[in-house]
Amino acid sequence: MAATRSFTDLVGCRLPIQLASLGGPIGTPALAAAVSEAGGLGTIANPSSAAEVEERVNSARALTTQPVGVGFLIPFVDRQAVEAAASAADVVEFFYGDPDPDLVGVARAGGAIAGWQTGSAAEARAAATAGCDFVVAQGIEAGGHVRGTQPLDQVLAETLAEVEVPVVAAGGIGTAERVDALLGAGAAAVRVGTRFVAASEADAHPAYVEKLIASSQQDTVLTESFATGWPDAPHRVLRLAIEAAERLDGPLAGTIGEREIPRFAALPPTREVRGEITAMALYAGESVDAVTRVQPAAEIVAELTANI
Repeated sequence: MAATRSFTDLVGCRLPIQLASLGGPIGTPALAAAVSEAGGLGTIANPSSAAEVEERVNSARALTTQPVGVGFLIPFVDRQAVEAAASAADVVEFFYGDPDPDLVGVARAGGAIAGWQTGSAAEARAAATAGCDFVVAQGIEAGGHVRGTQPLDQVLAETLAEVEVPVVAAGGIGTAERVDALLGAGAAAVRVGTRFVAASEADAHPAYVEKLIASSQQDTVLTESFATGWPDAPHRVLRLAIEAAERLDGPLAGTIGEREIPRFAALPPTREVRGEITAMALYAGESVDAVTRVQPAAEIVAELTANI
């Protein structure tokens, strides 16, 4: 059965665009705020503590009065951080783990709308049963970590047939035409990640962004190569990053401050990172063709929703 409620109405945003939880600190509070201010839903990625939730959400709130979300990765989730996010943010979302009614309950008890990003219709059904207000159906076209094994069109159709909550489509979405097609297929909204890595408000290293701009869909690959710190978790990156990492001499790819970044670490490079940038986790979805320049987030939102 198709979703009967609008995701945009549910979360209070004006446009059916959701910022993906970009890896590490690449998805800054300023980026989340800019997406929300432009009419979508900006999401802050995986804060590790309640104090970090407060700091990052407050930073975003200082820049927008629109809804803001927080996303958590289940392998690294901190319950106190979820409790803090539930009271500080409008939306709390989880990814990469079996849907947990307890965590969903924590999010909803704090007043937030709860969601779960899923890789199959069965996982989406479990998330809805766990109490989620919406689910995200992720296809294998997605950049970053990938939960399922199906193309987006297939997993979206199967998920819409299984749940009655709103379904957000994710994976390889970079153009207004693709947004239109997915909304027409029944998605309540779409989630976009790769386009926003090249947003001016993001904290991606310039060399990372340059490689995105120069790459196409065929330059991405689904792999488990960048597994240091997060093993056995498939992810989509630029193929050149794997090749560069394989050529490295020694165990390190670089540093961020005094912190060492191991070869094949799961951490993507921010502006502060020093070292062999192109040998790090350059996450990229199949929508990378649409990354042609650095743009303000509001401009990206406007392009994606040009036909709405």
